[in-house]
Amino acid sequence: MTIPRDEGPDVVVVGAGAGGLSAAVTAAHRGLRVTVLERADVCGGATAWSGGWMWAPGNPLARTDGVDEDPAGFRAYLAAVCGGDLDDGRVDAFLDAAPRMVRFFHQNTALTFTPGARINDVYGDLPGAGTGHRSVAPDPADLRALGPDVAALLRRQLYETSFLGMGIMAGPDLAGFLSASRGDVRGLAHATRRVTRHVADLVRYRRGQQLVNGTALVGRLLRSALDLGVVIRTGTPVTGLLRDGGRITGVETPSGSVTAGRGVVLAAGGFPHDRDRRAAHFPTGAEHHTLAPPSADGAGITLGESAGGRLRTDLASPAAWCPVSLVPYRGGRTGVFPHIMDRAKPGSIGVLSSGRRFVNEANGYHDYVSAMIAATPDGEPVQAWQIADARFVRRYPLGMAKPRPVPLAPYLRSGYLTRGATLAELARNCGIDPGGLESAVATFNEGARRGEDPEFGRGTTPFNRSGGDPAAGYPNPSLAPLERGPFYAVRVLPGSFGTFAGLATDARARVLDDAGEPVPGLYAAGCDQASVFGGHYPAGGINLGPAMTFGWIAARDLAGIDTEVAA
Repeated sequence: MTIPRDEGPDVVVVGAGAGGLSAAVTAAHRGLRVTVLERADVCGGATAWSGGWMWAPGNPLARTDGVDEDPAGFRAYLAAVCGGDLDDGRVDAFLDAAPRMVRFFHQNTALTFTPGARINDVYGDLPGAGTGHRSVAPDPADLRALGPDVAALLRRQLYETSFLGMGIMAGPDLAGFLSASRGDVRGLAHATRRVTRHVADLVRYRRGQQLVNGTALVGRLLRSALDLGVVIRTGTPVTGLLRDGGRITGVETPSGSVTAGRGVVLAAGGFPHDRDRRAAHFPTGAEHHTLAPPSADGAGITLGESAGGRLRTDLASPAAWCPVSLVPYRGGRTGVFPHIMDRAKPGSIGVLSSGRRFVNEANGYHDYVSAMIAATPDGEPVQAWQIADARFVRRYPLGMAKPRPVPLAPYLRSGYLTRGATLAELARNCGIDPGGLESAVATFNEGARRGEDPEFGRGTTPFNRSGGDPAAGYPNPSLAPLERGPFYAVRVLPGSFGTFAGLATDARARVLDDAGEPVPGLYAAGCDQASVFGGHYPAGGINLGPAMTFGWIAARDLAGIDTEVAA
């Protein structure tokens, strides 16, 4: 049925990921009536499947820990990474607002944060690069404490990035599990506690109750939204925008129209599942497997364009790349696994079908795929193999395959992992040039024993070394030779966390038309908004940090608050 105008909300938010829920909570906190419309049956979008970290330099948690950096350093670092692709006005707005966004949520809502004290910016050799305290993540949460209404709305943890459906958080939690694979007593105790409770929760609730990473972020945002009276309607696609003259005044849904007295925020997740837009804007030949849910199919972009908004594709990259591998399951289902941490661990390298390395594997996941696309000869499929030896696979994950004590046999039987007694046999089993692989490994091993990588400089930055393992006992924590057979490989393909190409917006998150003028009443956040960093990936959390920040900015603008005024 149609909701009468005088009973409609002040703000309609399209999409219930980080950007949308940030806008909804902020607007409701300012006294506005808010309705969130989510086309999926659950909330969270790609955010719920993410690591939950957000880049927010200058945040108050850093200052509490005694770290008070000059914001000029943040700007210098972004300028060095992004060059001429930087959107100066929006970058300034982001750097000004991100710390205040964190403070607002941390002090006023159910969303509280933990600091990323040891999380480094990716390019440590560039001016202004940070070595910690520029990121925050949601505090872990107990789903029982958040309440059954949140549980009914919350998207479940992505199975491929969990252990039997249990999320593991970067930092001490992950370190505990990895040390357990080496027989460390404290690590074993930590892993046993976590797994035992998870199994008990599965038996009692048929769902894990320990929320970390993206599920904790979305769960805490949902609790905050519901506490403030936000109306959340799932299973409700938005099919059109309402206009009064040139102003956006609401949305159309299959069950009728919903008016919005102040405006509409588009936060529907970008277009990673839109085949036509991918074909038009992604590199030729780069088969793509996204980590976003199917609902991220460009619907928000389409709505924005229907109102005169402009899709920006003039970015360094159309997507936030991530190397992925495909996980075959019984029954024909295929999972998508993101290679986040295994690439930096000592004793593994990435190679092309020639057997040659093509990238500093310990750099960012975005760099890995960008280099893979650039290095693949025209006409060949864009793919690589992450190679490791027997010592590596019992100590660290290799893709979806888990270290000791989890057996490797199921991954070998399914074909996910390939094994060879020698490097030459492994190469033949994978379709890699044997001579090329043997030569590449010999060259890599010679440098790794010295703690050096002359070819790609792996292990030379704090980001590289923090992803390694000092306990491995080699001169460089990111480097170790591959020398103990049998050898293993997993095929790696281009994937993404979402799209960088999106609607043009200004520093107030207002959607812009072809003339660069705001479309009255229309805002965009998250992946529906073009990347504020021009399609570059300067640090982990550069999707969620801007999504949360520009959602916060949009809501304040809708509430009539000058964003220069402190939160």
